[in-house]
Amino acid sequence: MTITQGADESGTAPSRPSLTFLGAARTVTGSKFLLDTSGARILLDCGLYQGARELRRRNWEDLPFDPARLDAVVLTHAHLDHSGALPLLVKHGFAGEVVCTPSTARLAAIVLRDAAHLQEGEARFANQMGFSKHAPALPLFDGADAEKAVRLLRPVPHDEPVELPGGTGLTLRRAGHILGSAFAELDVEGVRLLVSGDLGRSVHPLLLPPASPRPSDVVIVESTYGDRRHEETTDEDLAAAVRRTIARGGTCLMPAFAVDRTPVVLMTLARLQDEGRIPEVPVYVDSPMALHALDVYRVAVSRGDSEVRPQVVAGGMRLPRDLRLVPSPEGSARLNRPRHPGIIVSASGMATGGRVLHHLAEQLPEPRNSVVLTGFQVPGTRGRALADGAGSVKIHGRYVAVRAEVCTVRGLSAHADAEETLRWLSEIDPGTAYVVHGEPEAADALARRLAGRGWLAVVPRYQERVRLR
Repeated sequence: MTITQGADESGTAPSRPSLTFLGAARTVTGSKFLLDTSGARILLDCGLYQGARELRRRNWEDLPFDPARLDAVVLTHAHLDHSGALPLLVKHGFAGEVVCTPSTARLAAIVLRDAAHLQEGEARFANQMGFSKHAPALPLFDGADAEKAVRLLRPVPHDEPVELPGGTGLTLRRAGHILGSAFAELDVEGVRLLVSGDLGRSVHPLLLPPASPRPSDVVIVESTYGDRRHEETTDEDLAAAVRRTIARGGTCLMPAFAVDRTPVVLMTLARLQDEGRIPEVPVYVDSPMALHALDVYRVAVSRGDSEVRPQVVAGGMRLPRDLRLVPSPEGSARLNRPRHPGIIVSASGMATGGRVLHHLAEQLPEPRNSVVLTGFQVPGTRGRALADGAGSVKIHGRYVAVRAEVCTVRGLSAHADAEETLRWLSEIDPGTAYVVHGEPEAADALARRLAGRGWLAVVPRYQERVRLR
């Protein structure tokens, strides 16, 4: 497969290939790495910033390059902080191809459409309630932008070499983080570049672990958990939180990332029910995006996708017995004040938007309820505030008291921890490592450990440009 080459923005070729870090530099979100070669300009991931307001403001800033002159985009996976800015590129003139795996293309289409829907809905709600600083409040991008971005997605199977503009070679290889996720191996004018994307774990209940990397000169590696080790995988914290909540007659609200985390949570709840460790109560999935993503996962399991663990393919995808899918806004509204004890799984996973905000606004003030956080919570998000013990959180322009029990379950993380990342990288000889996609403490900690193993390890600054050698 060859991707059509576009024009170089400056009209002159750089003397040698270079990287510019336009996101995920000393922070966890907004992954964007600009690769300039002598013949093309390629963006590696294209994510939105989430979390702190000063970071989210970057989503509204002009990019330091002309999207119309960008030749191609490579996506490692479909999560919003790696794919969500694609509609912005399109809005400002990008018309090249977005190379990704087939499952990433399917999931990214769901994510981008949902993101546009939320952007438009939040702008409308802000205008109705009058809590926006802007009059009128406008979405960052709209549904038309998202549809144009979806049409640019070009699926390439794992392990199939392709050629990008300017002659850069690319192979996407299994990362085990979410369905379709990949790390990218590129041959850039004689330099072997490895981009980790988000690395998965060997204990993922659905997906096989990351493939072994091939020899590389330069590595861009994530560091979400670069300063810590995951606790031994245990479900007892989750099971105990559910038992306590149901015994109080309350609702267990689980903000969960719609892509991957919701299927994993549902499989875990089903197993806990089978083992008799939690009561059999209704389990609601209240997120249109999660419902669409769940369908993609079910299809992948049923057809025996090569990323899925063979035992899952053989046994099928186990789900809770009293599973209730909630596609409509009216059904979601009824869950704001449930009549009976139960479990609600709803997006977004960091409580930054979506239906879960309405549930939180109604359920947080009630001590009988609980909120169970199942994934990494970026600083500056409501999820992080809840995890840190906030007594109140601001939702839709007003403060809401936090009287419900708040629990953080760490065993469900889909990110490799520091030990897992180091073990993965130990399969290749040390070279130059740029440590990204982590808070400063986590990135610095991983860089120090890499340096101790012979790597030239650097935590790049925002908009810093480096030459590849």
